Amino acid sequence: MPIIISPALLVGVAAIGVGVFAYASLFERTRFKVRHDAISVLEAGASRIRVLHLSDIHLAPWQSRKIDWIRGLASLRPDLVVVTGDSLGHAESVPALSRALSAFRGTTGVFVHGSNDYFAPRMPNPFSYLFRPSEPDLDGKRIDTDGLDALYSSLGWLDLNNASTRVTVNGSSIVFTGTDDPHLNLDRLDVVATSVDEARGDPATPVAAIVGVTHAPYRRVVDALTALGADVIFAGHTHGGQVCIPGVGALTTNSDLPRAFARGVNVWKGVGRNAFLNVSAGIGTSIYAPVRFACPPEAVLITLTGKEIGYA
Repeated sequence: MPIIISPALLVGVAAIGVGVFAYASLFERTRFKVRHDAISVLEAGASRIRVLHLSDIHLAPWQSRKIDWIRGLASLRPDLVVVTGDSLGHAESVPALSRALSAFRGTTGVFVHGSNDYFAPRMPNPFSYLFRPSEPDLDGKRIDTDGLDALYSSLGWLDLNNASTRVTVNGSSIVFTGTDDPHLNLDRLDVVATSVDEARGDPATPVAAIVGVTHAPYRRVVDALTALGADVIFAGHTHGGQVCIPGVGALTTNSDLPRAFARGVNVWKGVGRNAFLNVSAGIGTSIYAPVRFACPPEAVLITLTGKEIGYA
């Protein structure tokens, strides 16, 4: 017996689909949130460090609401800004990004790049995105990476693309180490390992913590940073899944990271040691895929605190 589908049912399903798309593209995509978390990695009794994690801004020049919201994050008074890449979302984005980030002038900052900091976005295949990581776009139109670097430099922020440095924040001496974009296979983990040893410097001068920074949290990179001694790792790239199913979560991480790690603070279990891994769902989306569902855009304020004093 043939199955007869009522025209009214088809109209209803279509209406639901239109409604969901409208919600995802017009409302949730701009429902910016600040996620607050705390991680105990500093020495007992150390002053806390408020870290503002910005990732995947994907800024286009006309996105004035996003610019104003990012500027307003300065009211959180972070001690440190960590940028994990994909700040640019258009070939002419650098002046707009300058307006957004100028509110943080005078605040210590570190950064790494993502693929959209090298190449302008192109129209993706949304269906392939759900089932496998997107292919590195090495033939795309180059974006103003030099202008982006000049902006970061004008803010006094430190370049961690396959590099490490040691900075004192609120009295704690911290080694920051980062990779260039793993999604484009630009990470040089051998170079990073050497730079960490150099940043540690004199063994007589203790390091309070090692902080890893990367754009795309591929397993090889997270494992390597953990093995190098990272206590906490900051990453982005996943967009938190971008389109999630309530009660199920992310359908993809756009990498080989497990879906359970698509967003939030988790413990990454490496070989012989563990590290905290904070993955941001990001602030923006590609201008060619401007939707979010059950995964609102976010900046993250992580408070690094001292470990509790134990008594035998």
